[in-house]
Amino acid sequence: MEYTVKRSDRARSMRLSVLADGAVVVTVPKYFGQSSIESIDRFIAKYSEWIDAKVQKMKGRTVIRVPRSDIARLKREALAYAQRRCAHYAARYGFTYKKISIRAQKTRWGSCSKTGNLSFNYKIMVLPEAVREAIVVHEICHLGVFDHSKKFWDLVSHEVPDHKVVRAQLRKTAFIFY
Repeated sequence: MEYTVKRSDRARSMRLSVLADGAVVVTVPKYFGQSSIESIDRFIAKYSEWIDAKVQKMKGRTVIRVPRSDIARLKREALAYAQRRCAHYAARYGFTYKKISIRAQKTRWGSCSKTGNLSFNYKIMVLPEAVREAIVVHEICHLGVFDHSKKFWDLVSHEVPDHKVVRAQLRKTAFIFY
C-alpha cells in the first residue's frame, strides 16, 4: 500500500489519515529515524482494513483543490455573492434578514440564526453555480421555516426543484487546501 510519511514536531506517536483524494498519510514524531520504516509498515498493515474502508469511502467524491493563497479572495467574493443573491431571493420569497457573514466552517455550508442573521462558508465560491444558488435559497427559506420539515423543503423546491440531487452532490464534495 502506498503512503506518505509526514514528520511532525508535535506528534507524540504515529497517526493515520486518509485525505479527501484517497491518499494515505502516516504522521510520525520527528525523532523517527530511517530504521523505523519497518514499524511504520507494521502500523500500516495493522490498520489496513480501516485504511481500505476509508479509501473506498473517498472514491466517487468530487475533490476540489484550493490554494491557501486564494482564501482571502474567496472570502471577499463570497460576501459580495451572498449579499447579491440573498437580496434577490429574499425579495422573491418576501423575507427579510439582518446581517450576512462569511466564515470558515468545516461542516456547514451556511446557517440562519433565529434573529435573521445569515452566515455562509467561503468555500461556496468554488462550488458550481447551481449548488451555490441552492445553498443561498436553503438559508433564505429558513427565514420563513426554521426547521427541515416538509413545509421547509416545499419552500426550497419553488426555486430549487432538484434540491435532493444538489444535497447529494454536496455530500460527495471534498476540499484539499495546498
